[in-house]
Amino acid sequence: MSFLTHLECSYTGKKYEAGKPHNLSEAGKPLLARYDLDAIKGAITKEELSKRTEGFWRYREFLPVAEPENRVSLGEVVTPLIPLKKMARKEGHTGELIVKDEGRLPTGSFKARGLCLAVSMAKEFGLKHLAMPTNGNAGAALAAYASAADMRTTVFCPDDTPRVNIEEIAFQGADVYTVNGLITDCGKIVGEGKEKVGWFDVSTLKEPYRIEGKKTMGLELAEQFGWELPDAIFYPTGGGTGLIGMAKAFDELEAIGWIGSKRPKLIVVQASGCAPIVKAWEEGVEHAPLWENATTAAAGIRVPAAVGDFLILRAVRETNGFAIAVDEKDIFDSWREVARDEGFLLCPEGAATYAAYRQALKTGQIAKSDKVVLFNCATGLKYPMASDSQTIDRTKPIDYDQF
Repeated sequence: MSFLTHLECSYTGKKYEAGKPHNLSEAGKPLLARYDLDAIKGAITKEELSKRTEGFWRYREFLPVAEPENRVSLGEVVTPLIPLKKMARKEGHTGELIVKDEGRLPTGSFKARGLCLAVSMAKEFGLKHLAMPTNGNAGAALAAYASAADMRTTVFCPDDTPRVNIEEIAFQGADVYTVNGLITDCGKIVGEGKEKVGWFDVSTLKEPYRIEGKKTMGLELAEQFGWELPDAIFYPTGGGTGLIGMAKAFDELEAIGWIGSKRPKLIVVQASGCAPIVKAWEEGVEHAPLWENATTAAAGIRVPAAVGDFLILRAVRETNGFAIAVDEKDIFDSWREVARDEGFLLCPEGAATYAAYRQALKTGQIAKSDKVVLFNCATGLKYPMASDSQTIDRTKPIDYDQF
């Protein structure tokens, strides 16, 4: 059974029936899934939850899928919390500095959470053909889960998407097209093709259930921290689904009495070459205009316009958080530094959160005693790395003095 009761327009509050597929509301805004939280409170306890082992499906009462056979799974895990003790000491941080490593999920990124739920609900609704724009990792997750569910997928990528992502998407069964533009241009193709081709649009926040999958990050964090939330969360933000989902998770947990009213500061991290949410936060507005000529090699946060901009900004402001942009050099210097000092290979977007953390620590936006979580949204192995290797000619005498 599902405790899902209805969907609700995130902007107007208008209610929509939950038993059929939806994209945006009539107002053109994201729909949010709503549950009978009193019934959830009576159906599961923290103690019962602690005995479960099914990855994020352990939180099934908080998720919308009604029939167990519609849960598509590729072996999801509860992603670990990894302390960066050396980096904290280097920065004079007396609190905890922890990475939540989403690279351990199927397809190697946190996109697995949202697309797992979107595909599971598509299966429940009997949909056969899904389409989306992607900067890489979301398309890979869609292709994998849809193939597992025997669905057709069509994916559109900017033509400068990392080659490994394009190949991964195609290898896992999707029809892939590269587009001479940004993800917003790819999104227009998906939107215009809905009527002409008949695919269902699973773009970020344009269907209600990717939020529910990303919500599990907040549920996991709360459980991993013993139902006491950290002081600050640095989140690499493109479309912002995960940040919105975590805020929703914390509200639902408070409503059933599992946590109190304390919230971590939710901190948007963007690249200085594409920082529409940062600009809107600094200007005190609720919507972020299109960022012209968006550029950053951290492809996952190169999103020049977010349909859920107002939801991101509300979550930040309601938690006394902030939005911060980091320079390209700082992102890639941080990527290398953490890898060399900690032996931890972040992805570039994850490295952006470390760069932002250092910046915020210096400005006093977070305290040195704070318990801080950085989100590493994908495995660093998907991204090209500069090589410092040297060549050895084994056919000649080896000069061991060089080592």
